[in-house]
Amino acid sequence: MQRLKTRTQFQAVMAAGTVSRTAHFALHRAALDTPALPAGPNAPAQPLFTRADAWMGALVPKRWARRAVTRNAIKRQIYTLSASLIPSLPVAAHVVRLRSGFDKARFVSASSDALKRAVRTELQVLFANAPEMPRVPEAPPVRP
Repeated sequence: MQRLKTRTQFQAVMAAGTVSRTAHFALHRAALDTPALPAGPNAPAQPLFTRADAWMGALVPKRWARRAVTRNAIKRQIYTLSASLIPSLPVAAHVVRLRSGFDKARFVSASSDALKRAVRTELQVLFANAPEMPRVPEAPPVRP
């Protein structure tokens, strides 16, 4: 599994649309053949994704998780769970985005075990509800 690193990679995946949602998370998915914007006026467009593999990115805004400890704990849960799901993940680029905060009254500690369990459970539901990616039919071999 590869990790998304650049802003353009994240933007391309987010623009592709949401495939699954839960109360706190949204899963975005894009095909690897998503075109990249050219680097300059005379520069050719570079491919966004260089390897045919599952790509994963985590987007945890400070707006929904104020403390860095909480943001890092949520990102670790995202990357750990997605690594365990590699055999079932389609070869595409994925972004898991936190779209609302967790209740501070229920999860008092910034990185409690209860919060980690709640995040992991919700992420499992998020990935389970994601539809299968449509398969591109193989073209028949061209004979000379």
